[in-house]
Amino acid sequence: MNGKQLKNSILQWAIQGKLVSQDPNDEPASVLLERIRAEKAKLVKEKKIKKDKNESIIYRGDDNSYYEKFLATGEVKCIDDEIPFEIPATWEWARFSTIINMSPTVSAEDDVDAAFMPMALINAGYGSGYSYETKKWSLIKTGFTKIAVGDIAYAKITPCFQNRKSFILEDVPGKVAAATTELNVLRLYGQTLYAWYVLYFLKSDYFIKEAKYKGTAGQQRVLSSYVQNKLFPIPPYNEQYRIIGKVQDVFSIVDKYEKSQQGLDKLNALIFDSLKKSILQEAIQGKLVPQIAEEGTAQELLEQIRQEKQKLVKEGKLKKSALTDSAIFKGDDNKYYERINEQIVEIELPFEYPNSWVVSRLKDVCQLTDGEKRTGKGICLDAKYLRGKSPATIIEKGKFVYTGDNIILVDGENSGEVFTVPQDGYMGSTFKQLWLSSVMWKPYILGFILFYKEELRNSKRGAAIPHLNKELFYNLPIGIPPLAEQQRIAERITELSQLLK
Repeated sequence: MNGKQLKNSILQWAIQGKLVSQDPNDEPASVLLERIRAEKAKLVKEKKIKKDKNESIIYRGDDNSYYEKFLATGEVKCIDDEIPFEIPATWEWARFSTIINMSPTVSAEDDVDAAFMPMALINAGYGSGYSYETKKWSLIKTGFTKIAVGDIAYAKITPCFQNRKSFILEDVPGKVAAATTELNVLRLYGQTLYAWYVLYFLKSDYFIKEAKYKGTAGQQRVLSSYVQNKLFPIPPYNEQYRIIGKVQDVFSIVDKYEKSQQGLDKLNALIFDSLKKSILQEAIQGKLVPQIAEEGTAQELLEQIRQEKQKLVKEGKLKKSALTDSAIFKGDDNKYYERINEQIVEIELPFEYPNSWVVSRLKDVCQLTDGEKRTGKGICLDAKYLRGKSPATIIEKGKFVYTGDNIILVDGENSGEVFTVPQDGYMGSTFKQLWLSSVMWKPYILGFILFYKEELRNSKRGAAIPHLNKELFYNLPIGIPPLAEQQRIAERITELSQLLK
């Protein structure tokens, strides 16, 4: 269970009366309801609020069922099917709108400095965090949501509502604030409810997950009727205080747990990545599986690769530049040399390789190509679709690739990442097709490229749109084992990767 799940559970226990014990000496919540009704009647008489036409009283009958009596009409109905959970005997149920002023008025002098809060300055989560700009009240008193110190506000639009953007307005300039119109404001009736208890109710899954909305996706707003009719569990006043204290104490422990968990998750991810990279490093050095003398050497593979490329150049599938091979060999002095344009130069390689292997450059077994130009409707194979983060889109033309082909990102932050094409379609504009010699075992080459993923990502070129460093990519030295050994290496990589999951 992560920190967010723990906090949700704690709030659920809090509003069900399971977080702290009940004290028989506490004044019962029924007395609070009487005080709320008295305060409302006083404000109606003073013409500060309108009479609540839907006011009701919820009580438990002698038959143990819950009933709701509407004061305006005297109508009584059973609401057992609406009661979401049991609460302690000293608690009471009430409709949210009957115990909270949901349309409070706010006023201030025009020349007063006041707080101004766009949605971006309101914190998400389980606290009551916000920041503000200071502006003259005359500039912000119209066209915004007005809030007074002590009021509770919550975002009514998605996803801010689900992200728990809600707070209690504390001391601010002028004692008033103007905020985004996407807030609803609540005010308590006297000393009957603690603002923090109401705030925790607003942040509970019970309030958020059952919400009803109106509007289109991404711009939905919580229905006023949902909030007004929501059943609110009322503890005795003193118990509310104990609940708030316990929630805050436990939340501080959860925050420490969450921080530790995040650190542990990060450490596990680092260990996983390090182990995976270590496996790949052992693989490309010839240390992951033993060499078998009967499998011969890889020398004959080079000639087969050369012949394959000559055929593909002749067919127009590869450029002539693909025929420029490098010859890397080990001298009698145990140093590595490379023959370039009839000149032999000493080179340094990152690893030592088994004697049965040959060493080449990645460009000798791997080339970036444009793919086959084609017209006609087809799926666009862009990075988001290939990662499962967006649905398929249809385009009319592009560079066509087939199921099982490999393509590589050459533009963007993740340049160097390779995908195996899951279905026929057109490459996204940030891709190149990755030709891999059929003489080689493809999973072995892909494992080699994966080993250098971070180096390729960190050596991108271009400021506005970073590109794959093709020179680095093509010149990576690759040790080539005999084909059978390549297959055994790839199988071993798969086995060990499965163990890490």
